[in-house]
Amino acid sequence: MKFQWLLPSFLSVFLLAGAAEAARLQSWRFDASENRLYITTDGGVQPKAQLIFNPTRLVIDLPGTSLGSPSTSKPLSGAIESVRVGQFDNNTTRIVVELRDGFTLDPQQVKFRGISPSEWTVDLPAPMRGPSQNPISEPGGERLSVESSAPTAQSAEETVVQNVQLTADGFLVRTAGGRPQINFEQSRAGDIATLDIEGATLAPGAGGQQPQTNGKHGVDKVEVRQLPTDPPVTRVTLRMKGSNTQWRASVSNSGSVVLSPGGASPPILTRSGPIAVGRPERGTLARVQSIDLASNGTQLVVRTDRQVSYTSGWDQASKSYWIRVASSSLAGQIPQLDASSPVSFTASQEDADTVVIWVQPRSGVQVGRVTRTSPQVLSLQLRGANASAQPPLTRDSNPQPLPRRTIGSGDLPQASNRRFVVAIDPGHGGRDPGAVGIRGIQEKEIVLDISYQVARLLEQQGVQAVMTRTDDSEIDLQPRVSLAERVNATLFVSIHANAINMSRPDINGIETYYFDNGKDLARVIHASILDGTGAADRRVRQARFYVLRKSSMPSVLLEVGFVTGAEDAAKLSDPAYRSQMAASIARGILVYLQQR
Repeated sequence: MKFQWLLPSFLSVFLLAGAAEAARLQSWRFDASENRLYITTDGGVQPKAQLIFNPTRLVIDLPGTSLGSPSTSKPLSGAIESVRVGQFDNNTTRIVVELRDGFTLDPQQVKFRGISPSEWTVDLPAPMRGPSQNPISEPGGERLSVESSAPTAQSAEETVVQNVQLTADGFLVRTAGGRPQINFEQSRAGDIATLDIEGATLAPGAGGQQPQTNGKHGVDKVEVRQLPTDPPVTRVTLRMKGSNTQWRASVSNSGSVVLSPGGASPPILTRSGPIAVGRPERGTLARVQSIDLASNGTQLVVRTDRQVSYTSGWDQASKSYWIRVASSSLAGQIPQLDASSPVSFTASQEDADTVVIWVQPRSGVQVGRVTRTSPQVLSLQLRGANASAQPPLTRDSNPQPLPRRTIGSGDLPQASNRRFVVAIDPGHGGRDPGAVGIRGIQEKEIVLDISYQVARLLEQQGVQAVMTRTDDSEIDLQPRVSLAERVNATLFVSIHANAINMSRPDINGIETYYFDNGKDLARVIHASILDGTGAADRRVRQARFYVLRKSSMPSVLLEVGFVTGAEDAAKLSDPAYRSQMAASIARGILVYLQQR
């Protein structure tokens, strides 16, 4: 769920469900490269904020929350001078983001995002030089509040996806309303193609209309669904029988989206010097202003002068990754990269209003997904690009339990003859990476790998395992619980990774949470993890996490280690340890089921 910070005259305060209980600030982190603040508490909290001038600072109060540690201050370089955290009074933890003299923020560009009642991010716009537009000093300020459905400023009419139709040339996604803003990507293996239509909603009844492909165009199945995001996203997924067909997506003059097989061949990715590219300025086209490496060579960043639609995917013949930017023209310079760069790339004006960027990774470099880090910035993740980059997670297609010290005889215990269903919930996903830790390790990837292996191990022992997500997709909290209820799950196990300030690599260990009827389950799985991995014990705890409060079956939330901890991050980066963790979790589940 996404929230906007707006002036109070336009909205009411968003109130969290459930009675207010004392919470503790578990962790906070400010990512200077993204101007983003991450906040995690051990219980639900409703942040309040105000922008205060002279000097300019953003003050965020967490009512009913204790810090539980001394006040801290993190100095920063650039326009943001520091982030300070302290106990404002007995009932309030305060976070202050302080700007340097001469800089200010546009309060309406500050965005607050509630991942869950206990997990929040705050995105800050780039600070601006100049006098404040509202020079107020203490004790008042420009107060900001949070609304659950604050509208985003959009000049375009809302897009509605009506249906997906099979045609002689591919598939036609019929839309009504505003012109679709599309993102398209085909997996490296070529077997899955994903079309995301930003800001689009499904017409009533359209979600159940999955077109019958009959194997035409090599497509085995087409899935259409509404992602639980704000702003909304409608996703169309093509699942192929093979991996030999390259697909493209484009928006027709009528506003529908055309998905068609076939693609152009890339140019040779060589050049002898910087290329200055330019076209006559056209008011209807966005301008691709720069393409360059960033973040120590771990990202290829494309900057435009306005928000654009893009498609991306792999060309199997050349082993190159392509990004097509619609309704755009090239402007500026393309830098010359030397032989030590992680990728080579070229950009060209494919037609009158399309820019295509071809990226060829060097040996050992893995290309991730394109993400929109801001309305005008596209970022392609590169892994293995330098010594500090986190290698991609590898997944054992047939995970085997590792020997253990005390529980069982080294093999996973068999469940009873009763038919059990266990819902396995990998936390976060998609645009929500969860916690990001040492060497760029991401929670969403760690927990998906572990969850996948847990599910496979349970299936091998005769227990039906249902995963709330099986890929890098973004799913809200309620749909996770709803799935478990719909399949009448016996147990619900949500798997996460923990985090704290990057300055505390000494904090490591396993935490297991329950709310009501999951206490015994939590104790059994927690003991199995400690016994099977030798990880530090940070106790079984009770907490009001949404997925625990809203599920009717015994439920637990596992924190399998700290991605910000020096010891845990190194272990979680190791595929063998993740398999060990998965076997320990599966063993704990099976032991509990044996006792029922």
